[in-house]
Amino acid sequence: MKYQLRCKKCGKVIDDFATWFKQDQQCACGSTYAEVEYSDAEPFSFGAPADGSYQDYYFDLLPIERRENIVSFGEGLIPMERWDNLEDYARKHGVDCKVYVYRNDQNRGSGSFKDISAALAATVLKENGVKEYCLASTGNAGVAFATYLAKAGIRFTEFAPNCIDPATVEAIRKVGQPVVISEGGYGDAKKEAADYHKNSKVLISGGNTDPLRIESKRLLAYECLRQMGQMPTVYMQAVAGGTSPLAFEKGFRDLQRCSMLATDAALPRMLLVQQDECDPMVTAWEKATAAGFPAGWERQYEAKKNIKTRIGILTAANPGNYPLVAPLVKRSGGTFIRVAEAELPKYGKEMKQSRGVLMGPASMVCYAGFFQAVQGGLIKNGDTVLLNTGEGCDRAGWFKELVEK
Repeated sequence: MKYQLRCKKCGKVIDDFATWFKQDQQCACGSTYAEVEYSDAEPFSFGAPADGSYQDYYFDLLPIERRENIVSFGEGLIPMERWDNLEDYARKHGVDCKVYVYRNDQNRGSGSFKDISAALAATVLKENGVKEYCLASTGNAGVAFATYLAKAGIRFTEFAPNCIDPATVEAIRKVGQPVVISEGGYGDAKKEAADYHKNSKVLISGGNTDPLRIESKRLLAYECLRQMGQMPTVYMQAVAGGTSPLAFEKGFRDLQRCSMLATDAALPRMLLVQQDECDPMVTAWEKATAAGFPAGWERQYEAKKNIKTRIGILTAANPGNYPLVAPLVKRSGGTFIRVAEAELPKYGKEMKQSRGVLMGPASMVCYAGFFQAVQGGLIKNGDTVLLNTGEGCDRAGWFKELVEK
């Protein structure tokens, strides 16, 4: 066996995903948080990628046993673009740095950074004979999983909050998968999905610490070495649940384990961004900072009420992953950043003018965060900054109208 799973709570080994699924995706101790470990700790050799997917290229580093089970639309191996407009802006503020943008809108599945997670999930579920799957999401994950599981021949049910964009519903139903729209918000949709999972004995996504999501997204750390020849010193991303930062850190540790990074290499400073209309992690972080990070600070957070954001995919009002994400941010020397949602169209206009590109509003949260980070002195001379942007603008017509008017 090329891999095994290990419980993050008690350390018990789970043989494989077949066993993990039979155990309802949890350890005997009750924990649902497990990490994949690989038997081969040899350095990975980067070759020239063919036209296949990241699963084919990184096959030896993924929990897949047979290549013929790979489900793909050719996603994942997308270029990291160096954006001189952002570097020019930083120089005007006295900061000389390099800025790379990893554009998940260029993925070939649904055009979001959920594609690589959905692709690996579809492959592993198919390989293990799973016939049905469900999850609750606010948009991007639902479309991505619906698309890839349809290709794998797996029935998928999306449980959505009442604020879901109609274009997202249409995209899911277009590939023949059902959508259950809750009368309430995201929390209600998650409960309905959990009830369906329990009552119908249907596998459900493991959430932000799902090893399938972590394993796929961790490969961004490898892509940094392949494309940039180094780790960034700063990692930026708009955040709702926080899977990608956790995955990037796991990829960083895996690179150290196989000696592709020095054991004393510095983890990139994580600058995670939220919009002011849904910013529970930023709020909790500010309180912890003001209090001097007392014992147990990472568990002190509150759900946001009366959410007014229009960015459906960033509506995680109850930041259940904060106790994992926030210590990682602190350990990296990073911070959380708040941007004004009302100002995002302004940044969309700037991006379109300077780059000829228009991304979705969640991507713009990250983009706006860069400008604020420079202004706040969070980007330093000599930094190499990576912006991990979220999605395209295809399903956010309202935002496109605001940018183009």
